[in-house]
Amino acid sequence: MSNGTFDFNEFISESKAVLTDPKSYFSTMKTTGGISEPLIKAVVYGAIAGVFGLLWGILKIGAGGGMFGGAFGIMAFIWYIFAAVIGLFIGAVILLIISSICKGNTDFEACARVTAAVMVILPITAFFGFAGSINLYLGIIISLALQIFSLWLLYNGLVYALKSKPETTKIVMYVLVALFILFTIAGLGAKRKADKFFNNPDMKELLRDME
Repeated sequence: MSNGTFDFNEFISESKAVLTDPKSYFSTMKTTGGISEPLIKAVVYGAIAGVFGLLWGILKIGAGGGMFGGAFGIMAFIWYIFAAVIGLFIGAVILLIISSICKGNTDFEACARVTAAVMVILPITAFFGFAGSINLYLGIIISLALQIFSLWLLYNGLVYALKSKPETTKIVMYVLVALFILFTIAGLGAKRKADKFFNNPDMKELLRDME
């Protein structure tokens, strides 16, 4: 992707490289060239994730799908694209702060490019949106695994693209992993209560009437 054009084949190739060999990808990734490229990436990743959200909504799979079906799916599609664009800029700012702490590159565009590359995890997370409907713990385990994997990608982006100090970056990543685990454990109780609430026979009957 260069000169203001979008090459979908190159986009797929880069996405594969991020997932399979992040060290090599981020070591050679361009950190300049304009904000349009990372913005397009974010929109495409959001749209792909939105397709999965739409599909699970139509099939009434996953959180919300069973209640509102196709309507939820359409909302999910729009939300994923919106969240991807907003997430790109917020993520770039957060990454800039982390890179500053780790003595790395603090250029906003460079941080946005790394953020956009790491957003390859968004469609994967959306794809596994059905897991929670199969088993609550399966959904949580997959979600946590993907979060930790995204931090691994972020670590590579910080160290090899933004040239942050590896030792400091590792410490920050360990802290973030610990926070993710704590938040996951804390959210488990809330999810149990939500499942119990929506699986109540009276609530099921009400939701069927709403469809």
